[in-house]
Amino acid sequence: MKVLGISGSMRREGNTAILVQEILRHVAQKGVPTEFISLSGKEIKPCIGCEKCKEEKCCVIKNDDWHEIIEKMVNADLLIIGSPTYYFDVCGQVKNLIDRTYSLWHDRKLAGKKAVAIAVCADKGGTRTLETLEAFLSTHEYGYIGHIIGRGFYPGDVREDSIAMGSAEPIADKIVSYFGTLDD
Repeated sequence: MKVLGISGSMRREGNTAILVQEILRHVAQKGVPTEFISLSGKEIKPCIGCEKCKEEKCCVIKNDDWHEIIEKMVNADLLIIGSPTYYFDVCGQVKNLIDRTYSLWHDRKLAGKKAVAIAVCADKGGTRTLETLEAFLSTHEYGYIGHIIGRGFYPGDVREDSIAMGSAEPIADKIVSYFGTLDD
């Protein structure tokens, strides 16, 4: 069993990363293995709509970081995916990641896993960001455990959002309830 957290923010240690890592921290304290990936500094090219993935059973674009990330998603039992809000939606890097997973949809390679969605916004748009993440998870038939919408603009601001930060531990407890602890 493994929990994978992905921060889609281009700020490696920004607010999205803080919230994703806060959930992972609580999960890891219960003995469940976790891994964190930041999309900052990663190259994820957009889907080109070639439809070759239907035949190849995976995306045919090979010269970027997508395959490394997607392998970890396929091997994880639970995904925590977070995105900052850019113009009332997920950021471009997260959108590229999501769009390329179309190549996995044909064989339902992500179906049956569990997921948590994280959206962070400065003021508005977090709900729409969350809707995009939820649509991605629903399309791939993830079991949806919950979400957090955090508020913050400058790196670290989300720590002042007591509702978002206080939601991390209950969601982590939900995650652990699905998998148990290694101490059981």
